[in-house]
Amino acid sequence: MRNWVIRYTFFFLGLVLFGLGVGISVKVRHLGLHPWDVLNVAISERFGWSIGTWSVLVGMALILVSLFISRKYVNIGTFLNALLIGPFMDFFLWLDILPEATHTWLDYVWLLLAILVTGMAGGLYVAGGIGAGPRDGFMLTISDRTKLSVSKARMAVESVVLVIGFLLGGPIHVVTFLYTFILSPVFQVSLKVFARLREALSEERPEEVNV
Repeated sequence: MRNWVIRYTFFFLGLVLFGLGVGISVKVRHLGLHPWDVLNVAISERFGWSIGTWSVLVGMALILVSLFISRKYVNIGTFLNALLIGPFMDFFLWLDILPEATHTWLDYVWLLLAILVTGMAGGLYVAGGIGAGPRDGFMLTISDRTKLSVSKARMAVESVVLVIGFLLGGPIHVVTFLYTFILSPVFQVSLKVFARLREALSEERPEEVNV
């Protein structure tokens, strides 16, 4: 039970923080967004409904495609990720507590903060061990099917997503192309830190050991 609580606490807290990070970046989207967020914003602005709603719909569509190809990377965590991050982001935007764009250097500070929060949040929810998100699961599925490395599969998928988002009028700027260089290292470091923290918290204390 203790391990279960720790795992799901890591997972859900990570999803909440991920929604917060994306929400902050959306506020300063004129600087550019991550390819998947470029797509979600573009669809939202063109067809209506909230950005979070489209995040859910895109995530569920990716899950369906992944299920059709292979169920290897689809589990309960994949569905929870797809269903919750978008609403969490919409909630923070609805609260109207996030900083508005100033079109000054301060926007770059907020975007950097958003990337750091998102990267740490990703490491936190993955460290929970509940499952990969729909986008990561989809890229892993593509990697398996095409025999490409995970990094090459990610680059290929996100390039296609970025082109679609661009054609739909999504917010693409220089920061869009820097996301991976900043986000991936933050995610990797955070994952190691939170994985060790989860392991430490899951260990039985001396008084809890039955003699």
